[in-house]
Amino acid sequence: MKILANNKKVAHDYFILETYECGIILKGTEIKSVRLGKFSIKESYVKVRDFELYIIGMHISKYDYGNIFNHDENRDKKLLMGKHEIIKLGQKVKLEGLTLVPTKVYLKEGLCKVEVALCKGKKLYDKRQSQKEKDVEKRLQNLTS
Repeated sequence: MKILANNKKVAHDYFILETYECGIILKGTEIKSVRLGKFSIKESYVKVRDFELYIIGMHISKYDYGNIFNHDENRDKKLLMGKHEIIKLGQKVKLEGLTLVPTKVYLKEGLCKVEVALCKGKKLYDKRQSQKEKDVEKRLQNLTS
């Protein structure tokens, strides 16, 4: 498994409740750009539309050696997941006010996969508390070293 992108900001902004692995439908020039690492998931999120998952805001740069049939950089990409799981996720997002956010993009057995996390937003004081805990852990490690 080769990790291509990791969204570290998710752990800072959200409480991660569950994670799911999804496939992603990409065009020919898109997968070539992804394999080269020319994409970003920092500002992206996942939305449930008509019992299907879509990743919105994932930017994939145009492939340098592509021709006139190169892909659109900011199109919504469909994620592949079982229908029952999608229905459960859609209900949790709607009723409990949770958010679906992509955390990782990686290659597994030659296929591009996206790890999607079901998250609850942190308040400002929660962010401060988690930052304080990280600082304490760092200081303890420095003292023991």
